[in-house]
Amino acid sequence: MPHQPIIDTDMTHRRRLRSFTCGALAAVLCVLACGCHDGPLYGLKRINPYFAMREWKRDRELGVTDHQRRQELQNLASQIGGMSAKEQAKWATHLDRIIENDPSPEMRRLSILAASKLRTPDAIDLIERGLDDESLKVQMEACRSLGKRREPEAAQLLASTLGTTPEADVKNSAIAALGKHKGNVPVESLRLALEDRDPATIHLAMQSLKGVIGKDYGNDPQQWIAAIDAQSAPDASGTESDDVRVADGQGDEKTIR
Repeated sequence: MPHQPIIDTDMTHRRRLRSFTCGALAAVLCVLACGCHDGPLYGLKRINPYFAMREWKRDRELGVTDHQRRQELQNLASQIGGMSAKEQAKWATHLDRIIENDPSPEMRRLSILAASKLRTPDAIDLIERGLDDESLKVQMEACRSLGKRREPEAAQLLASTLGTTPEADVKNSAIAALGKHKGNVPVESLRLALEDRDPATIHLAMQSLKGVIGKDYGNDPQQWIAAIDAQSAPDASGTESDDVRVADGQGDEKTIR
């Protein structure tokens, strides 16, 4: 009779156990990769282009998708600045409704962005409403948009926001936007920001003051405060001037209106 190999039962058991362990581990990894987004086939749905196209088609049949609305509003924000006054006035009405009623913070943010490029009289009013939005990213976009406007009200709104908001991100957005304005309002507001406890906020305030004043007093906030305070003095008539005079260190002064 031919020789029959002796089977090591322990070795066979270990091999089966190893195979089972590897299989179980692979199954766990698959579950983790798939997550609980949409059942165990979620990952396959994401990979299968046919499924994605079919789901997109179903969404389009139900109505305009969020993706399409967002894309169209992005396009409007990039084009509205070159439109006629009549076209801008028409679109301003649509932007007003989105800012007031749209549940999507991203849509409201993009509406504020579009409003920043309007030449209509109510542009500032639209942007101002973004400062009171429940979403921080909408508030931050409103600050950035006010930095692009040249109306005196824009700097005043930024100064008010800087002095009242408890949110660090919104505060820093207002500081950065104030750096794009000129005059007494941004200088005085940024001077107060130099007394903040946050080093990042202080640094940002100094950077913005460079843009407002056109001078660099280094990285010591006290030097900036001293330079501003020393020149914000009453004029010859005994009243404080509306201009801000900042010493340049050489005995001369620079006037910021």
